[in-house]
Amino acid sequence: MVIVRKKEYTIALKVILSFISKDSKNRALSFQRQLDNKINNVVNFPYKFQQSKNYFDENVRDMVFKGYTITYLIEDKKDRISILDIYKWIDK
Repeated sequence: MVIVRKKEYTIALKVILSFISKDSKNRALSFQRQLDNKINNVVNFPYKFQQSKNYFDENVRDMVFKGYTITYLIEDKKDRISILDIYKWIDK
């Protein structure tokens, strides 16, 4: 399975990393590395995380990482996982 990061996710992640890097660039890099590792492991158990409360589709899942929710879509027919968005619960 291939992981595809959608534009909305990429833009939101850049904003988050920019905010974290104001305090510490090393922490921002560490956050990104840890997040990438967690996302890359989704291919092993794509249905591990709960169904998203924002979508009525069992293939849309929410993964929580350090207070952020990462929404992704499992596309079995295309053999890929699309990372749709990242947000803090307070933002939505």
